[in-house]
Amino acid sequence: MALTCVAGLGVSGTAVARVLAARGEPVVVVEAAEDERRRAVAAELAGLGVEVRFGPMELPAGVTRLVTTGWAPHHPLIAAALEAGVEVVGEVELAWRLRPVQAAPWLALTGTNGKTTVVRMLTSILLAAGRKALAVGNVGLPVVEAVGEPYDALAVELSSFQLHWSSTLAPHAAAILNVAPDHLDWHGSMEAYAAAKGRIFERAGTVVYNADDPEASRLAAPYPDKVGFTLRVPRPGQLGVVEDLLVDRAFVANPAEAAEELATLADVRPLAPHNVANALAAAALARTLGVAPDAVRQGLRDFVPDPHRMAHVERVGEVDYVDDSKATNPHAAAAALSSYPSIVWIAGGQLKGADVDDLVRRAAPRLRGAVLLGVDRARIAEALARHAPNVPVVDISAQDTGAMDRVVTEAARLASPGDTVLLSPAGASLDMFANYPARGEAFARAVRGLEAAT
Repeated sequence: MALTCVAGLGVSGTAVARVLAARGEPVVVVEAAEDERRRAVAAELAGLGVEVRFGPMELPAGVTRLVTTGWAPHHPLIAAALEAGVEVVGEVELAWRLRPVQAAPWLALTGTNGKTTVVRMLTSILLAAGRKALAVGNVGLPVVEAVGEPYDALAVELSSFQLHWSSTLAPHAAAILNVAPDHLDWHGSMEAYAAAKGRIFERAGTVVYNADDPEASRLAAPYPDKVGFTLRVPRPGQLGVVEDLLVDRAFVANPAEAAEELATLADVRPLAPHNVANALAAAALARTLGVAPDAVRQGLRDFVPDPHRMAHVERVGEVDYVDDSKATNPHAAAAALSSYPSIVWIAGGQLKGADVDDLVRRAAPRLRGAVLLGVDRARIAEALARHAPNVPVVDISAQDTGAMDRVVTEAARLASPGDTVLLSPAGASLDMFANYPARGEAFARAVRGLEAAT
């Protein structure tokens, strides 16, 4: 029987090993790091007949398939497998191949930003429609663990990494929310990154795309069966906004002459332009399964936004403090910066090769001050000097546990009544924090410390 090698003992890698072992297939896992957690996982897998090899990431002899959970093609293990002619597939691709007969349809989505929000909105809408649905993929639960269960639909969030290693995926419907520079260090170029995103459309039954996003529109253009969503009045074949209503001119009997109300702007939380687009994307995917308008409305009302996404922390001294730590790239930060009229901006972190000039240029009229932290803060400072030279900037070089306290203190000093102090870093967090939630929590603690001191 063919031998499968699984790359790493992460959440998805461990899930792959369990599922394949349960099918009676021989599996070996290779893992570079050895610690107490990984040794415990290895012991559990050993009881299932799975061999785990700690140490150098070398391709075991006799392997015919390598399952990766998002590793880049230039990683030595992946490169060795490709050189040896070993098939390399991702966890999502494997899950697709393992689907049982009469498997639940997949509603798949990708984008630079908004993926998790949309997949959770979509799941909420499906549940409101009485469908047994689950959010899987990049959102948390590995797809390979869910495909064998009796669901009515799977809402599948896919990253560019996962799509790169998927070759036969054919979802019932697929959406691209937006495409902006990100993960260029992994993909090597913007062209390669966009191409990976575009793979989600290749075999999809219905293509759903952001008609306001040039790159998403370009990727959707070759496909005849497509539905756009827009923040403008929709054309036939689109979902969009008319005054304060979210309306459908795609999934109606006569799109040329009729539209159907799905929800109101008041049903979308938090209410911001990019989140209205998220709601329209979720609605479009749900409508491909025949979900009724009242379920779309109820699902949006039931949806609870995840933390660290434009989350209002406190109002202190007539200044609002907002945690948007999830904005780990410039495109995400742009959405938040466009949502408030007068901002003291907290920014910085790991830019991952992304350019911030356009972000700063567009945000400049709204900025009343900026406080910068993190490894790439100098690049943001340079952009501010070019495009917003009159905006006061405070540079925080410290990276200790108290750095965020100093950041928030300086932001409060720059803010005036009516301003919003916005943590929307435009960069990843790992230079200073365990992850973006830890960064947001540090911000919230510092803000509440300000409140206690007033």
